[in-house]
Formats: sequence, structure tokens, C-alpha cells
Amino acid sequence: MLRAVDADTHVFESPQVWDFIDAQMYARRPIIVSAPRDTVYKRGSFWLIDGNIFPKSAGKGGFLLGTPTEPGQIETTPDVRARELLDIVGRLEAMDSMGVDIQVIYPTLFLAYVTDDARLEIAVCRSYNQFMAKVWQNGQGRLRWVAVPPLRSIDASIEEINVAKQHGAVGVFFRGIERDRTLDDPYFFPLYQEAARLDMPICVHTGAGCPAFTAIFDVTRSHTFPHTRTLPLMAFRNLVANKVPELFPDLRFGFIEAGASWVPYVLHALRSVFGGGPDQWGPRLFQEYRLYSAYEEWEDLSYLVNFVGEDNLVVGSDWGHHGGRARGGDPSGQPEVFANMRSRKDIGSTVVAKLLSDNARKLYGLPRSGL
Repeated sequence: MLRAVDADTHVFESPQVWDFIDAQMYARRPIIVSAPRDTVYKRGSFWLIDGNIFPKSAGKGGFLLGTPTEPGQIETTPDVRARELLDIVGRLEAMDSMGVDIQVIYPTLFLAYVTDDARLEIAVCRSYNQFMAKVWQNGQGRLRWVAVPPLRSIDASIEEINVAKQHGAVGVFFRGIERDRTLDDPYFFPLYQEAARLDMPICVHTGAGCPAFTAIFDVTRSHTFPHTRTLPLMAFRNLVANKVPELFPDLRFGFIEAGASWVPYVLHALRSVFGGGPDQWGPRLFQEYRLYSAYEEWEDLSYLVNFVGEDNLVVGSDWGHHGGRARGGDPSGQPEVFANMRSRKDIGSTVVAKLLSDNARKLYGLPRSGL
């Protein structure tokens, strides 16, 4: 059986994540607060960080997160400790059942913008990264992760990704907009340069990274689409339009958990501004600019290959957020994707191997292997 690389999985942060926080910031560590379940938020536990609750699961300015674990969830969700990465054996067993060799793990809490306080951001990012380093150490080399940089300080971010690289990290986490900066902003260029030197891609994941944008939308009415799922599209457009990949010829970029059906539209928008033929705005662009997009299995693969190419699509299960919306999970959760892709008759085994293993290994700089 092909041993896949799961290009997008998650950790549910637990209080143990903050065991590594700096002593001088310990009194400001994230803590869990409880509330009655009969409020508009429809949950009983929240993170309290810098005076704000996470998630804010109703109303304007809201966002949805799976963390923290709710009271009683251990009984109703047997794999919750594996989702929290407190049960490493259970996590590896789940991977084995899916035919997955390696998971690449993204945060959950940091899908939201956490704080304007640079010192606090450095402290919580550093503690998270140290927790994930320990996970990698105990994960038999199979649990790789994407480092969370404290982007309010580029110097601290560079320090963090250097340490993370030595402890199993295979990428650098970004949301499509970071507070009030788009990803083509030269402010980020020193970090891009260091990421390229370390052979770590910039991993643009869906997330509510722009508080001003988030504030516009009522999450009860809009769900996560406008302020969370569209941000990677904006990042792709601006990075390509401003030719940022040409400035860093060794740097790779991944666009994760937004699907890939947006690619034809954004390429059309770019072509309408900059001109050029269809050959310029297709697989050649992805190859020359080292761009990768995550694919969700209910998308039209044969159509998308015309725009992305079969060498620049990766597949992630969203494990950790799996379950589907009706079962309390993310709509992108697709733990069955690897079994389903292996059994598809409309694509050849070579393409399956690329999507399930080879392309993710190239994106994340993992050793080429897989059978």
C-alpha cells in the first residue's frame, strides 16, 4: 500500500501546550474558562487570552475553533486525546488505519489572530513550538509540524523557525492576511529569506488572521467563508501579482485547506490585469513559482489539473478537525480521502502517488519514499 503524506492535519491545543511558557509570562498564559452551554455560543469552555475569548462562536467578529476540549467530550469523542497529541500511540494507530506514513500538523488556536501584544505573542508561539517539538521527538519521525512564528517580531520569528527546524518542523505557518499586512509586504521578506535558507515552505492556511476583516462578518450567518477561507486566495493573488516568488527562488509556497476550485478564478483575475496567454496562467506558473494547493476529493480533479498540474496538488485529511459539520467537525474534514483516492478508477496510479505522497514530500522537503 502507498504510504501517504497527510498534508493537512491539526492539533487541538490543551493546557499542556502552555507548560513551556516563559516564567515572566506565566501569569498571562492562556487559560480555560467555563460558561453555561445555553448561551448563543453553544459551548461550555473557552480560552481566555489577553482578555478575549477563543473561540467566539457567535455574532459579528466571531470565529470557530475546535479547541479547547469540552467537558464530556472525552466520552463522546474517543480519539480526543489523540487530537490533542497527548495520546501519541493513538494518533499513530489512526494514521496506520488510514495508510498514512507522515502527518503534517497545523495549529487550531492560531487559526485565529490571538493578540496585538508582541511579548505575549512571542511567549505563546514559543510555548506551542516547544510542545510540538516534544511531539515530534515522541512520534517516531512520523509527526511533522508547521512552526507558528510570532509575526509581530520578525527577529523572534527567525529565531523560532531556526529552533523549530532542528526539532521536526517542515514549514512556516501563515494566514492569508496577518493583522494589517498582506503576504507580499516587504516586512515579511527577511523571514522568507530565512525560510528559504532552511528549506522550509511558507504554508498559507485558512484562518481569521485579519481582525478588522473578521469584525465585519457575523459568523452565525456567514460561517467561516469570508474571513477565514478566502484569505489564502488573497495571499496567492498578491504573491503572484507582485512576483514575490521570483525574489526567493528557493522558497516554496503551500495554500492549505481552501480547496483548489478557486484557482481558475484567481488566475483569470490575474490574467485580466496582466495579460498573457493561458499557458502563462496555469501549471507552468505553479512549477516556476513553486506553488502548491491542497485538493479536496469532491472537487473536479480532471478540471483542476488543467490549471494547477498534477505535480502541484497535495491532499490532506484535516485529521483532528475530522467528523464533518454534522458531527461537530470542519467541513474540510475528510479522513476517508486516502482510501477513496486509492480506489478511484478515473485517475491512474501514478497521479494517485503524486497527490497522496510525492507532491507533499516536495512541498515539505521530506525524504522521497512511500511504498
